[in-house]
Amino acid sequence: MKQHTINSEFSFTGKGLHTGLNITARFLPAEDNTGVRLCRVDLPDRPCYEALADYVTATERGTVLQQGEWKVSTVEHALSALYAMGVDNCLIEVDAPEMPILDGSAKYYVEAIEKVGLKEQTAEQKVFVVRRRMEFDNKNGSKIVLLPDDEYSLDVHIGFQSMILNNQFASLESLSDYGLEIASARTFVFLREIQPLLQMGLIKGGDLKNAIVIYDEPLAQDVFDEIADRMGQPRQDASKLGYLCTLNYDNEPARHKLLDLIGDLSLLGYRIQGRVIATRPGHGINTAFCRQLRQELKRIDILPPVYKKDHKPIYETTDIIKILPHRYPMLLVDKILSMDEKSVVGIKNFTSNEPFFQGHFPKEPVVPGVLLIEAMAQTGGVLVLHEKENPNDYMAYLVKVDKAKFRQKVKPGDTILLKLTITEPIRRGFITMQGYCFVNERIVCEAELTAQITNIKNINR
Repeated sequence: MKQHTINSEFSFTGKGLHTGLNITARFLPAEDNTGVRLCRVDLPDRPCYEALADYVTATERGTVLQQGEWKVSTVEHALSALYAMGVDNCLIEVDAPEMPILDGSAKYYVEAIEKVGLKEQTAEQKVFVVRRRMEFDNKNGSKIVLLPDDEYSLDVHIGFQSMILNNQFASLESLSDYGLEIASARTFVFLREIQPLLQMGLIKGGDLKNAIVIYDEPLAQDVFDEIADRMGQPRQDASKLGYLCTLNYDNEPARHKLLDLIGDLSLLGYRIQGRVIATRPGHGINTAFCRQLRQELKRIDILPPVYKKDHKPIYETTDIIKILPHRYPMLLVDKILSMDEKSVVGIKNFTSNEPFFQGHFPKEPVVPGVLLIEAMAQTGGVLVLHEKENPNDYMAYLVKVDKAKFRQKVKPGDTILLKLTITEPIRRGFITMQGYCFVNERIVCEAELTAQITNIKNINR
């Protein structure tokens, strides 16, 4: 799927939850592969950094990103809305060290994105496909589990030692339901937490218009009144426990935790294909897990293509031989699974009946590295030649192989996935591609290939 940005800019002005400042945030379209970047326009040189887990420095009552003087807090609501609405690239200009809290939800961001619409871009989305169970436990009763799934879905369970808010559950099966089911869920705080937070210099801009306040432990009327006065709120009867406002949903706190989770996990820098099951999530565990995932992704040279046995190919062998001149025993690509303007994914099954295994080697059969290079070249040839009116009139001759690496043996019974990506456009009939071979999601071979596209009829004249 292609990346998207917003069609046109929009902006919001409002107070910061923790600083109490009057803040303006402008959301602007951005180029392919920009990601979501936050720019502090009130600082010299207007520093900008991508919203990534690498920059998380604090998670007390909100996610804080910081690099040197550049600092932006309470970013999770805007990031959640951008991610859920399919925005991959966006520049956010903010004139303070915090995003405006608005009503404590992501509702207004969603409405603005829906109003301006999205623009499809040319680059492919970066997607992290969950291929195995992954678990993160902070040893304090909080846990996040990732499971393979066909979409991005989330389950959240929260629990507190509270007679008002004990256990709640929320789920989202599809991001298409985010606007209706999740976006309006507001942040929440227990009344007993307000005084300590004020003493820490936080929630200076908090009130009943931007947060759900839960009153679950009785306070003396004078203490209750003092808190109301400091928050600029009307005094209420201290004998009545409960929510100090009307809820949008019966399980609004759990839905808001799910909203936060989407925003925090967007700091991965990839879209996620998988199911997230979170028990007692919070900004701390959310972003810590995200940092761990980013470290794992940095150790992977390239993410392997997604392949399922029931995956319907776009080209079978009978289609491939109409494009390539190769035949048995030198046809080394069985199917083409996917293809776009710049890349192609193919598959080759090596059985024990391959003739070269007799001599390479009798006691330890291994696919010759040169055949892996040839398999990549043929897969790339399909990409280059498939749009030609008469593809069999053309040949793609390999003229150069650079940076070839053979990392692992390929043996009888192995199925290799071949991924080729064009790195330089065709010039004077020459094209360069980066190729990878995968077995069981591990790279076994890679190389940079250059080929010359030639019309056979011109050669034979």
